[in-house]
Amino acid sequence: MTPLGALRGLVADAGFDLSVLARAGILGPDRPDRAIRAVAALVAGGQTLPTALRVATIKHPDRTMIEDRDGSLSYSEVDRRVTAIASGLIAEGMRPGQSVAILCRNGRGLVEAVLGGARAGLDVVLLNTMFSGPQVQDVVEAERVSALVFDPEFEEIAAELEGIELSIVTGSDPPGDRFVWLESLASGPASPEPPPREDPPRFVILTSGTTGRPRGAPRSTASGLSGMAALIDRIPRRAGESVMIASPLFHSWGFVNFALSLTLGATVILDGRFDPGRTVELLDTHRPETLIAVPVMLQRMVEWAEAEGTTRQPHRPRIASVSGSVLPGRLATDWMDRFGENLYSLYGSTEVAFVSVAGPSELRADPGTAGRPVRGTEVRLLDQEGRDVPPGEEGRIFVRNEMAFEGYSDGSDKERVDGFVSTGDVGHFEGGLLRVDGRDDEMIVSGGENVFPREVEDEIAAMDGVVEVAVIGVDDDRFGQALVAHVVGKPGEEPDSEEIRAHVRERLASFKVPREVVFLDRLPRNETGKVVKRHIGG
Repeated sequence: MTPLGALRGLVADAGFDLSVLARAGILGPDRPDRAIRAVAALVAGGQTLPTALRVATIKHPDRTMIEDRDGSLSYSEVDRRVTAIASGLIAEGMRPGQSVAILCRNGRGLVEAVLGGARAGLDVVLLNTMFSGPQVQDVVEAERVSALVFDPEFEEIAAELEGIELSIVTGSDPPGDRFVWLESLASGPASPEPPPREDPPRFVILTSGTTGRPRGAPRSTASGLSGMAALIDRIPRRAGESVMIASPLFHSWGFVNFALSLTLGATVILDGRFDPGRTVELLDTHRPETLIAVPVMLQRMVEWAEAEGTTRQPHRPRIASVSGSVLPGRLATDWMDRFGENLYSLYGSTEVAFVSVAGPSELRADPGTAGRPVRGTEVRLLDQEGRDVPPGEEGRIFVRNEMAFEGYSDGSDKERVDGFVSTGDVGHFEGGLLRVDGRDDEMIVSGGENVFPREVEDEIAAMDGVVEVAVIGVDDDRFGQALVAHVVGKPGEEPDSEEIRAHVRERLASFKVPREVVFLDRLPRNETGKVVKRHIGG
């Protein structure tokens, strides 16, 4: 491309970004004094989450920012408390460049610790609340964590950690002399905050660990204009609207939506541990415009509503947006039949951020589609030798965009080809829409044929009486490898194993028929709802 062509492309991209942000209400007329102060805050702090909080506070100080089990806090209240926490961390001996780990469920404690740590110039490590003590210790050592903020339920883990200089507990009850109380920091003096670091504080989000040990994937706190615009263009959130984030904030999907909510000046509704019935009730109570979740949460909410048998129409958010794992079977249509034509499914990963989005009409037509790539994201499908596959054929999914990570904390990396990063998945395009066929490392060779479990899972999941299913490959004396389906059924309604095998045989090739079907009470999942197949017996 010529320099003039490149310049035109940059101008066009900037114009697109600005138009999307204006349409969302992020850019627009404001009181002159507030506009001047907001620009000054942005110049002083850079594109970081603490700056997004400060700008939102300037623009609408009295708007509710957080609704949780402890009540509500306005933007101005959170901003003051976050500044006080940052001051308190520095007074306790923390210095810019050190790391603070957060072991909290969704609520004000997590939000204030994350923002306070970043405002103090600390890197922030988000810990999975399902981690055992040894797993937390591994992360503390790998990420060189100096301080820990945790909910009271994790006190036993916190008390046994080695190498932590400062332990801070959230909650409403003072902890005595054993730990520092986050509320004491938040209620303390808000001394002048330190000047911004030359390199913005990082957020370290851990991989889900579904196929191995979780690893840290650090990112800058800077929020790219193009990435934000690309997401809003496909999932049309609007400034000032309320959002319920059910997805864990320590997961990349929950975290990116929290960051976006700050920029949108949204009211964020948080509720700790997920419960399907309570979530439906909170939707009715708060009536948010947007729900952020992972697929298994929608599945549990649909099951709860069906079990209740109520004819009352639950609140239908304008947007129900999910990511974190593929949509199984007919979940997309089951959800929209009960909760409205509002479902947006994002395909991405901790490493490559956003890849593609499927909207309501696309999911109606094909409930298993991953949708169209978002603006600014390029997708290539490559064979095992790194060559592009012919149109319509299956290949390994590689992605290039401005949001891809730079490598794991331990120095390892995802496979890269000409600047494109592997997602670890295999897929193909149908009519411009991406379909994810399965994990690259889940493929088996049965009787000389390549088989991906995802296709078989989709067929079984669509059967009446099937709640969920996971298919894995096992060694087989006759064919080398074969499939075993692990099925969770509705009590008294589930099909038997021969019905399931016959159903697959009628729709797919014979080598894709499971060798056997095993019935389980539930599938093992991690905190973000992904099935952990290595915990399923063969």
